[in-house]
Amino acid sequence: MAQKETTVVNAAMLCLFTRGLVMLSYIDLRYHRLPDHLTLSLLWLGLLFNIYDGTLTSDQAILGAVWGYLLLWGLYWSFWLMTKKEGVGYGDLKLLAAIGAWGGANIIVATLFTAALLSSLVCLPLLTRRREDPQAAVFAFGPFLALAGWGYVFMQL
Repeated sequence: MAQKETTVVNAAMLCLFTRGLVMLSYIDLRYHRLPDHLTLSLLWLGLLFNIYDGTLTSDQAILGAVWGYLLLWGLYWSFWLMTKKEGVGYGDLKLLAAIGAWGGANIIVATLFTAALLSSLVCLPLLTRRREDPQAAVFAFGPFLALAGWGYVFMQL
């Protein structure tokens, strides 16, 4: 019976993870914001899920969150030093940290690479058609992170 209860709790937690990513994607597409109360809740849920479930050790989940945040933080500041413009928002950093809390450090680079590839395939054609519009260069990266992160977390399970 304990195994059945664990499976139900895991399914419920993964549904929360999916729902959180869908909500964040919608908000980012519509408002270009990733609210802290959602990204940080998803991060804490990921840490708690891994403590409860044991798919990852607590160390792996914490390292995933830290590496997720620090990798994009480094890219953010590198881009800012070169261009004096923001390349990604801080919400994206927190979202990748949340994905790392769910999937561990080993999926961070693959998630970021896949999200960048997906966003390039979708957004580059749009940018070439709207060169005269400066706002065309602004697009939501969160949905691409969410999709890639969701895929890697579920592949890991």
